[in-house]
Amino acid sequence: MRVSVYRKAHFNAAHRLHNPSWSEEMNQEVFGLCNSPNYHGHNYELEVKVSGEVNPETGF
Repeated sequence: MRVSVYRKAHFNAAHRLHNPSWSEEMNQEVFGLCNSPNYHGHNYELEVKVSGEVNPETGF
């Protein structure tokens, strides 16, 4: 017998791209929205599926 297990997760992450040796103007020109001092975020959705045959001796 073959079984499948599914898992779906949502998560978000934030970051700021900034080079402290550059001026604020240079950072803004190069990194744009990703240079915000309040960070810049992304939302992600992860889906995982694992399938396989059940071991008849263990049931797993």
